[in-house]
Amino acid sequence: MLSRLMSSSIRSLDRECDCTVRLLDDSEYTCTIQRDAKGQYLFDLLCHHLNLLEKDYFGIRYVDPDKQRHWLEFPKSIAKQMKSQPPFTMCLRVKFYPPNPAALREEITRYLVFLQVKRDLYHGRLLCKTSDAALLAAYILQAEIGDYDPGKHPEGYSSKFQFFPKHSERLERRIAEIHKTELIGQTPETSELNFLQKAQMLETYGVDPHPCKDVSGNPAFLAFTPFGFTVLQGNRRVHFLKWEEVTKLKFEAKTFHVYANQKEDKKIILTYFAPTPEACKHLWKCGVENQAFFKLEKSSQVRTVSSSNLFFKGSRFRYSGKVAKEVMEQSAKIKRDPPEIHRAGMVPSRSCPSITHGPRLTSVPRTRRRAVHISIMEGLESLRDSAHSTPVRSVSHGDCFMPSRGQMAYRREASTSAVISDEAYSPSDSVLPTPVAEHGAEMPLARHLNGSPCSVDEEPGSEAGTSKEGHAAEFGPGRRALRMVRSKPSPPSDVEELNKFVLSVLRLFLVTIGLLFALLLLLIMLTESDLDIAFLRDIRKTPEFQQFHFEYFCPLRRWFACKLRWMGGFLVSK
Repeated sequence: MLSRLMSSSIRSLDRECDCTVRLLDDSEYTCTIQRDAKGQYLFDLLCHHLNLLEKDYFGIRYVDPDKQRHWLEFPKSIAKQMKSQPPFTMCLRVKFYPPNPAALREEITRYLVFLQVKRDLYHGRLLCKTSDAALLAAYILQAEIGDYDPGKHPEGYSSKFQFFPKHSERLERRIAEIHKTELIGQTPETSELNFLQKAQMLETYGVDPHPCKDVSGNPAFLAFTPFGFTVLQGNRRVHFLKWEEVTKLKFEAKTFHVYANQKEDKKIILTYFAPTPEACKHLWKCGVENQAFFKLEKSSQVRTVSSSNLFFKGSRFRYSGKVAKEVMEQSAKIKRDPPEIHRAGMVPSRSCPSITHGPRLTSVPRTRRRAVHISIMEGLESLRDSAHSTPVRSVSHGDCFMPSRGQMAYRREASTSAVISDEAYSPSDSVLPTPVAEHGAEMPLARHLNGSPCSVDEEPGSEAGTSKEGHAAEFGPGRRALRMVRSKPSPPSDVEELNKFVLSVLRLFLVTIGLLFALLLLLIMLTESDLDIAFLRDIRKTPEFQQFHFEYFCPLRRWFACKLRWMGGFLVSK
């Protein structure tokens, strides 16, 4: 009896596994689930824990053993998606950023989106001008510590907060000035809402930076927004296609294609190369999901899409979930007392801190900063914590829209080339501990000065949310290697092109053989079978088939039969 109970308990343990999910405030939610549990079950547990009803903007992200990021697909089994042994480690993140955070029904939803965008600002994904950066940081300061109090906040108090990867003393003084004079009396709720409303107007609001290279070998970041597909290169948005213009998203191995029809029936195809086939497939899935969520009117219109070429089915994927319009309609029906929100306040964060108790990195000698950064990177392998695809809004400020000389004509047609910051868009890696080893295939962009690369030692100081000197020191070795890549583009080699051609010819040959085999089977059915089917009977009665049967097929069959008998006799005689 005891052995039976022990064996049953062991079997039940084998059917269960532990999951740890890092939340947006860096707290952890741990639970035990069945091995065959679906992703939807875990997501519902999290939403119940957070008392969250407007949950369709959020998702669960994980990293596979090959360090490739994925979104957890809710209809599928968790264990089969993770491809690793438990305990499983994941994180809750915003998957579809709301185009207008003020339109969210509940404050708990806005607070979670605020936490996500604050992370984006810290990790360098939300890049902006100096004036915008100071105002955003002041809003965070007001939301976390309240009104300025001379007794509690001594001179230089803003320097203890880490809002950006790097920033200068001048920017810190500007942040403190705004906090002291312009935000008095704002509650945390108001400051968070003002922060989101300001952030949503920035070009890089909510952009999920997928690192790729264009056909010339130049680094670029691709992203999907509520309004369409965008490409960031250097400090500019070089392409923007509305979802109404995008007709197809396709990938093959590491190659990603975007097909679009612009005004006046102008058809374009954009091609980019991802670091790995897995990264390219993840990019394609993100595009499919964002297009379905933000473009369609109803979830019933969602169709299974395929990355197929002419002869093979390819990968198939279907977005499962509500679309944006349905989410807004459902949110309008929420009628309950607002849930209580427990704000993190001034508690230091492990992966995206609001406050740090050490000195500013800009005050540390440059050589020491570089040595410290390299040692951290070696120990933590450059952990990355990226945001996700969401809206990119056109900024109304004139200083953020400066068309380049070589793109004036394109700007007049599509209004896509726009300066997003004083420096190149290059989201930094998180070098702070986190249980989720989010090491995406990162390809940082080289710093640009007036459109041309500049060396680490020659870069001038900047205040656009980050200090260029500090940023260059942090990424010095990587940027030197990247500049060598930029100076010598690496388009697909002749060997790769030859392999693609051979593969296409082989596919065509296999398809032709398959068609001939199918025709042979049909011919055998027509001539040798006794199937009395209407269409077969009609074919047998045609004069052409009768002529073919008696003049060609019967002599060929007799020849084959003779050869088979001869071979049989030869084998028997031996």
